Amino acid sequence: MAALGCFLRLLPALALALPPADATAKVPAALELAEELQEELQDAGLPGDLPELEPECRQLLGAFANSSATLAACLASRARPVRLCQGCHGLYRGLVHQYGRIARAIGNSSESHNCAKSILTSDRLQIVVTLSEFFNETWEAANCANCLMNSSEGLSNSTVEFLDLFNKSLTCFEHNLQGRTIYLTPSNYTEVCKNCNETYRRLNDLYNNLQRMNKQGGESGHPAHLCIDIEDAMNITRKLWSRTFNCSVPCSDTVPVIAVSSFILFLPIVFYLSSFLHSKQKKRILILPKRIQSNASLVNIQEKYS
Repeated sequence: MAALGCFLRLLPALALALPPADATAKVPAALELAEELQEELQDAGLPGDLPELEPECRQLLGAFANSSATLAACLASRARPVRLCQGCHGLYRGLVHQYGRIARAIGNSSESHNCAKSILTSDRLQIVVTLSEFFNETWEAANCANCLMNSSEGLSNSTVEFLDLFNKSLTCFEHNLQGRTIYLTPSNYTEVCKNCNETYRRLNDLYNNLQRMNKQGGESGHPAHLCIDIEDAMNITRKLWSRTFNCSVPCSDTVPVIAVSSFILFLPIVFYLSSFLHSKQKKRILILPKRIQSNASLVNIQEKYS
């Protein structure tokens, strides 16, 4: 009955929400139809004093609804390129705060229900709980905590440094592509590779350092993947650098890698050669005593029969 009562009160609002074919003529007609339907349902014997939320609880629900709508719009508008953690962390904290207010709130009068019970668990769908879980799971899947300071009040210093280098890299690409099309042959990107090599190398090194730091907890204290904003920015830059511009960065570890690889390749040769020489030496050592023993026996025989 409570849900039906809410439906009756929402009929005029639902009529306004319907997309009219003719905005000047259909809205009044829809309102009139909704009011007639509401009167017919009430005339059928439905009570007019169905219980509804206390004013305080309704205010909390409205604040959560506004926070949910604002955060959803922020996440959707920053989906590509991914900028969720940078632009929506304040809105997410606001949503968590509003949900916490609902979970802790109590109605004003002694007859009023607990707002948490009325809003969160009064029906099977539990839409407020479902929305809150959705935003929490999305935020955790994006690993946004790894882009923020421990208090989540702003971006961490390493994140700010990375984004600054990322913007400089894109600016360098754009500056060296002025007056050119992005679909030129790879041989025409030599200026990009030459002039932006240093900036890209610094960005790539910083990203690798952030990955190593993040395995130990980093600035945010959350050992996991880097946040989706940084991962997406680095993926975009690497694709531009390697696939579009066909550039490459010389690896500073090439010499040690070659040396170690050569050493490992020569190990079997050294092993078999040493084994072969050792076995030959052992044969000589074993054969020599036999000859000495044989000669000694011959001398003894000759002395015996002489």
